Amino acid sequence: QLQLSELGGGSVQPGGSLTLSCVAYGWDLDRYPIGWFRQTPGKERVGIAAVSASGSRTTYTDPAKGRFHIFKDFARNRVFLQMNGLEPEDTAIYYCAAGVRGSYAQLRTDDYDNWGQGTQVNVSS
Repeated sequence: QLQLSELGGGSVQPGGSLTLSCVAYGWDLDRYPIGWFRQTPGKERVGIAAVSASGSRTTYTDPAKGRFHIFKDFARNRVFLQMNGLEPEDTAIYYCAAGVRGSYAQLRTDDYDNWGQGTQVNVSS
């Protein structure tokens, strides 16, 4: 069964950087695209970055463009999300999930499944 788990959340000051990991258990990462999403209390979960099954293509939504970088590390069976220039607005619970239907690049939550438990990111001074 596909299992994903997020690692690497924490607290950082504005302008700082953080790298999140999405670990795949029991399956190889080249089977599915992987997306990163985030959610704040009272708001919908929104997609921020995705990488294709092969790892060769990536897509970002506006909040992530120019600041975040997603990539697959097949040797470690992980997907990383490097986040730079973090702002208080980036504070959220971050989730990864597998793109199992539809077009993964559109980052619709309905197209993703096998969600991890999430990891908290706090950006404050």
